[in-house]
Amino acid sequence: MNLLVAATVGMLAVAAVPYVLYLGFYALIRPSGSPANKEAQEPTLSIVLPTFNEERIVEGKLERICSLDYPMDKVEVVVVDASDDETPDRIRDFFANRESPELTLIEEETRRGLALALNDAYAAASNEVVVKTDCDSEVADGALREAVANLADPHVAAVTGRNAEVLGGSDVESGYRGVQSYIQTLESHLDSTLIFHGPFSAFENDAIVPIDEDSIADDTELALKIRRGGQRVLFDPAIRYREAAHSAFRKRRKQKDRRAMGLLRLLVRNRDALGRYGRYGRVVLPFNWWFMIVSPWLLAATLLTGTVAGVSVFGPAGLVLPLAVGGFVFAGSRDMLGPLQALYAVFDTQVSLLRAAIKLLAGKGSAVWEIDSELREAYE
Repeated sequence: MNLLVAATVGMLAVAAVPYVLYLGFYALIRPSGSPANKEAQEPTLSIVLPTFNEERIVEGKLERICSLDYPMDKVEVVVVDASDDETPDRIRDFFANRESPELTLIEEETRRGLALALNDAYAAASNEVVVKTDCDSEVADGALREAVANLADPHVAAVTGRNAEVLGGSDVESGYRGVQSYIQTLESHLDSTLIFHGPFSAFENDAIVPIDEDSIADDTELALKIRRGGQRVLFDPAIRYREAAHSAFRKRRKQKDRRAMGLLRLLVRNRDALGRYGRYGRVVLPFNWWFMIVSPWLLAATLLTGTVAGVSVFGPAGLVLPLAVGGFVFAGSRDMLGPLQALYAVFDTQVSLLRAAIKLLAGKGSAVWEIDSELREAYE
């Protein structure tokens, strides 16, 4: 039984090592802001907007795009639409009497999946910089100028931003995004970040390459391919957007599990990048492999081993560990943990990563997903 206790303690110690190392990097580098050599500029922009049955919110999204702080005569909006409602009609009506920005509307006969739609949209984008955004998100007024300032650095070909406010009242998601922003800021100072965010990502048009047809992590995949092409891809917390997220445990699972599946599959498919491309392959990718692939299984094994050891040594009193974890989940899923809410958010993400790994092993992971109509209500 001492072996079980020792194994539990050992797994916890091993799990903590990468996080301690990252904290050490953070203390050493003290990163802040963007590591790019920013310079104000006004290149032409193509804003790519994929839509599917967005008739209730698309006009509001287009209004917000047109009100952004950027000269609209230098902007084109490329919409790729697969709707079976009135979304394309609403889009055409919106642009009917506008000289700028210009509209390029790609209408798909059938819904093929986001990756294929984005490949068509990126191919149609004619301007120097391509910004991808989602219909169910809100971009801060200065985001475009911050993005192109980053891309003025000749070594930077892509940049993403921070979810500054989670719509829908999800303290869980807000807590995780806060932790994630610290990690991504550090990664960008080390070399490049891994995760790119659908609500706002910007790319040099010349750096864009096709993404896999079955991708469910399209924005991150494109950024990873650009880094493999030799240019840096950064996270800049000065670029801000808002995105909706569920707080309720079960509702949040579907949204987060899908994202996790895409990231896990992308890491595995690009495992040959480990150890290559400077600190990106030697530090950033290994940490993300640990956090997304190794750590969730190690956490599950630790809880199982610890429970078995506790029951074997203390009898029914040994169930204190699973009961404590259950209480932690109960309180955290209801945003009741105060300053510990961010810790629960990380735990919650580990749960999604474990669930996603199991689903992928079972052969799941479609590039076509169901629209969450409840989250759409946050934008009406």
